[in-house]
Amino acid sequence: MPVKLGANRYGKAETRLVRVVRDGPVHHIKDISVTTSLSGDMEAAHLTGDNAAVLPTDTQKNTAYAFARRHGVGQIEAFALLLARHFVESQPSIHHARVEIDEYGWRRAGPHSFVREGGEVRTCLVHHDRDGRSTVVSGLKDLVVLNSTGSEFHGYIVDDYTTLQPTTDRILATAVSAQWRHTGDDSAYEPSYEQVRNALLDAFADTHSLSLQQTLYAMGERALKSAPEICEIRLAMPNKHHFPVDLSPFGLDNDNEVFYAADRPYGLIEGGVLREDAPDAGFAWE
Repeated sequence: MPVKLGANRYGKAETRLVRVVRDGPVHHIKDISVTTSLSGDMEAAHLTGDNAAVLPTDTQKNTAYAFARRHGVGQIEAFALLLARHFVESQPSIHHARVEIDEYGWRRAGPHSFVREGGEVRTCLVHHDRDGRSTVVSGLKDLVVLNSTGSEFHGYIVDDYTTLQPTTDRILATAVSAQWRHTGDDSAYEPSYEQVRNALLDAFADTHSLSLQQTLYAMGERALKSAPEICEIRLAMPNKHHFPVDLSPFGLDNDNEVFYAADRPYGLIEGGVLREDAPDAGFAWE
């Protein structure tokens, strides 16, 4: 049975990089993880082991460190674009570069002292190809939020295996992962990040939820309204279940005040919201 090489890419995953800017006695830091993936004329490498067209993954790692020193690390989207364009434009065998960056936040505690922020991580995903096309997707993950009331769930399908009881008052908690696509590659990424993040939080707090799906859509809609430079947002929101504990064996009532926070299994709600005139995404989400 004849076979052929399919889609492929290779790169260096999760290069940890901390850049310190020494502004006199006051220092600034950027703490990021960089993942690079390259594709192009790689048939010989796969079929015969000829590595003449391969830029080593170790070189990709070194490039990230060298560029951090030479260019600094400002907005992670701009740094990712810088790397992606370099790989494609400097190597004839590389036709497409994908760069993904996670940024970890630190809060200042002194001129050169910092405290690691909570679990929330800022993200970006950038593509650049030989034809000069670039796409930029910004995002965040592990943004944990909770409403202690203002959430219901009822009116769903009931079959022979349904045991879940309907409720008109429950805790709604989730860890938001959101990614939003920019219409160009020259946006002011920092302001739009804050606008989208604030919009997501405001919509979560403001929405009286009849389902997590409804909340997801409200958050996506609010984000698009807050930032005209983005055209699409995709969200993944696990339902972090909180179940009221039965305290009747102890002669106590429980008016939605004491809960068991379940770890797993959990519901996982995913969806996207986009403008009706959003341009084709191309390879942006790959």
